[in-house]
Amino acid sequence: MSSAPTETDGRMRFPGVRAPKPLLSREAERQLSPRQLELLDELEAKLLRAGLADLTMAEIAASVSCSLRTLYGIAPSKDELLMTIVDRRLHRIGRAAIEALDPSLPPLDALRAYLQAANEAVQPEAVAMSADLAKVAGAGRVVSAHEAYLIAVTQSLLDRAVAEGQIAPVDTASVAHVLGGLGGEFSRPDVAEIAQASPKETADAISELILKGLLATR
Repeated sequence: MSSAPTETDGRMRFPGVRAPKPLLSREAERQLSPRQLELLDELEAKLLRAGLADLTMAEIAASVSCSLRTLYGIAPSKDELLMTIVDRRLHRIGRAAIEALDPSLPPLDALRAYLQAANEAVQPEAVAMSADLAKVAGAGRVVSAHEAYLIAVTQSLLDRAVAEGQIAPVDTASVAHVLGGLGGEFSRPDVAEIAQASPKETADAISELILKGLLATR
């Protein structure tokens, strides 16, 4: 069972739950030049439109008008570069989702806000990115690590909802696994193709159905 969330300095904490270690450490990011930081943002935008996985490092450098040396100063290979871009994006969204948690809210309401913020990772453009990442060795492990963290936070909030009597006792690990995997499932190109709404809208809607169902069975 995951640890129950606690409150510190007005913020919600999750003892025993650790976010994935960034591929680009804070120290390494501080050592990058302003231009290299700009390039990370530019390349993230390009990756969301798909196509980078099919390019060489030289072609990627040409697409953002920089030298190969500048790119290799960020990552030692194309795969490492693309994984760093994705990991950096997911960490940014993950931090925003944690910051969206209001300790004063009932746990299920806090969970709703958290999931909606976390699902920003699967906006419509993420479908193209998912197709691109399928070609990058190791990218699946990066995405899975972030999903595992989302699931752990979700389970902690569900455990708190049970402990506070907001919902009836339930297999929180299984429910968390379903809720935490919705965004990734609906950002898969083959699944997104048959859905009537965007991956985020679909994930948010199904999350809401599950959360309301938990309340209804209290």
